[in-house]
Amino acid sequence: MYIKKISHPSGLLDEIEGSVQGHRDGHGFLIRDDSEGDIFLSPNEMRAVLHKDRVKVRIVRQDRKGRPEGRVVEIVERPPQPIIGRLLNEGGIWIVAPEDKRYGQDILIPKVGIGAGKPGQVVVVELTEPPALFGQPVGRVKEVLGEIDDPGMEIDIAVRKYSVPHEFSAACLNLARELPDKVRPQDSKDRIDLTDVPLVTIDGEDARDFDDAVYCEPAKIGKAKGWRLLVAIADVSNYVETGSAIDIDAYDRATSVYFPRRVIPMLPEKLSNGLCSLNPEVERLCMVCDMLITAKGDIHAYQFYPAVMYSHARFTYTEVAAILANTRGPEAIKRKARVNDLLNLHDVYRALLSSRAVRGAVDFETTETQIICDDNGRIEKIVPRTRTEAHRLIEEAMLAANVCSADFIQTSKHPGLFRVHEGPTPEKKDLLRNYLKSLGLPYTVSDEPKPSEFQHIAQATKDRPDAQQIHTMLLRSMQQAIYTPINSGHFGLAYEAYTHFTSPIRRYPDLLVHRVIKAILAHKKYQLPALPLPGEAHAKLAKRLQKNKSGAQMDDAPRIKMSPAEQQAWEAAGLHCSANERRADEASRDVEAWLKCKYMREHLGEEYSGVVTSATSFGIFVTLDNLYVEGLVHITELGGEYFRFDEARQELRGERTGIRYAIGTRVQIQVSRVDLDGRKIDFRLVNPAEEFSPRQMREKGPGKQGGSRNDGGMARGALSAAEGPKSKSRPFNARKAEGGKPATRHGKVSPKGAPSKSAGSKKSSQARKSRR
Repeated sequence: MYIKKISHPSGLLDEIEGSVQGHRDGHGFLIRDDSEGDIFLSPNEMRAVLHKDRVKVRIVRQDRKGRPEGRVVEIVERPPQPIIGRLLNEGGIWIVAPEDKRYGQDILIPKVGIGAGKPGQVVVVELTEPPALFGQPVGRVKEVLGEIDDPGMEIDIAVRKYSVPHEFSAACLNLARELPDKVRPQDSKDRIDLTDVPLVTIDGEDARDFDDAVYCEPAKIGKAKGWRLLVAIADVSNYVETGSAIDIDAYDRATSVYFPRRVIPMLPEKLSNGLCSLNPEVERLCMVCDMLITAKGDIHAYQFYPAVMYSHARFTYTEVAAILANTRGPEAIKRKARVNDLLNLHDVYRALLSSRAVRGAVDFETTETQIICDDNGRIEKIVPRTRTEAHRLIEEAMLAANVCSADFIQTSKHPGLFRVHEGPTPEKKDLLRNYLKSLGLPYTVSDEPKPSEFQHIAQATKDRPDAQQIHTMLLRSMQQAIYTPINSGHFGLAYEAYTHFTSPIRRYPDLLVHRVIKAILAHKKYQLPALPLPGEAHAKLAKRLQKNKSGAQMDDAPRIKMSPAEQQAWEAAGLHCSANERRADEASRDVEAWLKCKYMREHLGEEYSGVVTSATSFGIFVTLDNLYVEGLVHITELGGEYFRFDEARQELRGERTGIRYAIGTRVQIQVSRVDLDGRKIDFRLVNPAEEFSPRQMREKGPGKQGGSRNDGGMARGALSAAEGPKSKSRPFNARKAEGGKPATRHGKVSPKGAPSKSAGSKKSSQARKSRR
């Protein structure tokens, strides 16, 4: 690569602080604290530092594209970071090969430091000597996790890899043991008695903790028809006192983490599955959002109060959907006493749904998956989560309660955490506009777009063959939601104020919202406990929010007055909860990617049909039909010609044949390689573009082979994966599949070396009500 050295230009002598992010190829990047562009660190610079180290860097040169390259001038901090990897003995020398390839260097282990570890086992290493320019890092085995193929090993690795707290402190467990096993008579003092109200829970078949219960009945609002909707939420705050040992552990975790077959809970099991869970036919303490909803789905009035309830039934989504579909069916007969209540819930849901349409809230249907494993942790199948009327019914009820919570906190002018989802940044708006224009669509987004604009485009294009491609681009143009005390609305849901109230068993922000609501009801002010401030991270958050102010937002809501110290404390809590939410998602995706890689190792050489879910400059990502597994078809596997990446259309286009690969294109692939450590699956096309001359392409016509597209942008004719593996169109090289890069084909190709994408990008998520 051409490098241009610059002598003493302004800014090059400045020392820039940030965190090191390693790359599996040996180089790295400095992730700057000031949120500016990353700085490249060469493999030589990475020899003396490790992934996650905090360093100061000076920019020493720029390449011909103006990208900065840095030199490490000071190591500010080496955070304690246990490294997970395989213990190996190579020629009498013990080393640990890190499972996370971003560390880039093997760890030397003195013989006295291997402990009980055996060759090939997965271990946790504690560093005793950091890396140096001319020496590898040295460590000792701190913990032996077991053999690589042990059931649940992927989860043991993930919780340590992402530093997910997975063991409660002794003080937390002791305090939990002191709590009662059930609601006592004295616990019901000063609470509304709702035990005669037939509240019910509606959750998935595999749910163990029940946060919410619902009940609905017709009501008159003036002279008009309406409903009274009760959403009762587990009163976790009654048992988890601010600053207690349980509270400290809950804050540290900030969220429950969901893996296939296992949950790392935020609260000890006695609380999460017992005392706080709204289990059927037992009394439980709860906080209630009691709402009056009009026939148009507007919230006419609401009130909050503590209560004691008795769950009259535990329903599953499948069961409720069956009852709503057939009120005379076997499920309805079995639950005859509750059928009318469910019909009332369905009626208020339809009203709330109409209000959503009027608001213009974004509502894209996406496929969420669930991994079904056997007792040994091996994937048996991957199935889509079907969203029924029952799922949507509960979701709308929870949204209504969350909106009331945000409004109650805001109108009371009490500090608290809001769930904020800002509009797209200017860069993402421009990318979306160019994309829509390149497709010739008569739609665009304004400078300050509203959610209704996105929903209008989604509705107007839903019947197009390339609807999936368009909707994916709409989703990608949006930002991630965060927790913050500064309310700027929820763009996707089209709410001026929104927060999380409905899942305090598994989300710490909800617990804080409960405490704030209770303080307001008692005419007091809730004081946050002494939580650790994030220091540099706080400054980074403030700059990021300032940077994104130019993005589209909801109309400015009334600001809640806070002292600088108070605002910093709430911002710190919001930053911590947001970061841990991301951490939980990353750990869950990592485990799913591991499981999918192990599953696909058993299907090397087999052929499947799939659809392109992402196009990049280095290839296309394809998700297999029915299996919902994603892998990369590298650009070298697309055929013997030069492919250009069209950023506006988000597609790869062949210069000679004109063949195009874009989101939604159907293809036929062969599983060529699986990298378990890298969580990557490589595919090759069964009929790459080079096998078709321009004349053959014309004779076949559009849509006749896997990579071509019709005018609507989606290919036709791919075989269904449900038919099972097909006969091989090309010999399969098993040696190539187990290691090394997939074989390339002759002809010009685009440059390689682009970043890879994990195999598990299709996340098997919890019910949508827990993510909003």
